[in-house]
Amino acid sequence: MLTITLKRNRRKSNGVFGTMVLPLEQGEFVADTIENADFLIPAGKYPLRLTWSPRFKKLMPLIDEVPEREGIRIHMGTKPEHSQGCVLVSYLALENLKVLFNQRKKWYDEEEMLIEIRDF
Repeated sequence: MLTITLKRNRRKSNGVFGTMVLPLEQGEFVADTIENADFLIPAGKYPLRLTWSPRFKKLMPLIDEVPEREGIRIHMGTKPEHSQGCVLVSYLALENLKVLFNQRKKWYDEEEMLIEIRDF
C-alpha cells in the first residue's frame, strides 16, 4: 500500500500550512499545502482515490472515509478561505499526484493508496 504524507507545520490566522510528500518513481516530490483552519480534516490515515469531480468536471483526488464528512478533495489553490475543508496544493503538485495515480495503474482501487495527515 502506498502512503502519501501530509504534515501540518504552522498555523496563521485562518490558514494551516504544511507539506505533502509524494513518493514518485523518480524520487520524492514535496509540495506545500494550505488548509482552512475552520475545516481541518482530523489527523489520521484515509483512503485516497481519483474520482470524477462534478464541480471541477475532471478527475480529482478524493480523501475518503473522513468521519462525518464527504467530498473532500485535493485541488489547486492558494488561499485558505477557498478550501472549505479541502487540501490546496500547487498546479505542479496536483499534476504529480495524478502521475502517481497513473504509475499505480489502479485509479479506482480504494485500497491502493492512503493519505496520512499528521498534526503539528
